[in-house]
Amino acid sequence: MESMSASKMTRNVRQGLSRKESLLLSSLSEKDKKIFALRDVVDELSCSYAYAKNLAKTLARKKWVINLSRGTYLIVPLSAGVEAKYTEHEFVVGSHIVSPYYIAYWSALNFYNFTEQTPYTVFIATTKRAKSRTILDVKYSFITLNKKKFFGFSGTAVGTDRVNISDKEKTIADALDHPEYCGGMTEVAKCLWNARDSVSYEKILSYAERMGNLTIIKRFGYLLELLNIVMKEDVVVRMKESISPGMSILDPTMSHSGRYNTRWNLLVNVSKDSLVRWREEEY
Repeated sequence: MESMSASKMTRNVRQGLSRKESLLLSSLSEKDKKIFALRDVVDELSCSYAYAKNLAKTLARKKWVINLSRGTYLIVPLSAGVEAKYTEHEFVVGSHIVSPYYIAYWSALNFYNFTEQTPYTVFIATTKRAKSRTILDVKYSFITLNKKKFFGFSGTAVGTDRVNISDKEKTIADALDHPEYCGGMTEVAKCLWNARDSVSYEKILSYAERMGNLTIIKRFGYLLELLNIVMKEDVVVRMKESISPGMSILDPTMSHSGRYNTRWNLLVNVSKDSLVRWREEEY
């Protein structure tokens, strides 16, 4: 028996659409608009806002679209048949879920090629409280920051879209602030090494001071010295003058036991060998 073509399977699935619904999705598809707002529905169908809202809800119930945030939807395409996989970049999808936002932590580290590890979760920094959610097999995790830490990002090209992503220095500062969202301190150490020729240490230090978490500076100084990354003497002095007298933990994802480093006022709870084990994999 001849197998059913993708186009025929698509037509069969599309029988669940009303004429208006089909017209809307076809029109948006022609404009390559994979993510749309209710205003787009109003414009395309010349309908009321209330009608647009009800139509979008119906499409979501029929699983033709996914509700990303209030009034914003993602079209689930069938261009390759009923088993089509979604091709919109996960950063673009994430940019429509919450506002304000920026792509951060492990996701940003991977974006800049500071790590070869591809996280299964998209990490998004925001000042709002938002629950983690999974959209088309991609998990989106939202990290709530206070406004003091919410800076150091800009619109960056992702395909044909622009998405807020932390700059290189803020990505490192954020990783030192919350290594638990970056795979732990060993991964952060590797990223700091990989970033050594493309970041400004002075800028990272300035960001850390602005963020108000002096533990960032302690971790930063300790890792730079461990990796034998040479810094300007005035930067070292500035770092030493900035750190607080109390002890901080190097890696919050690990057991809180280890040795004390009085130079940087750190409880070093990860062995030096563990922190640089990735070097053995490189050579």
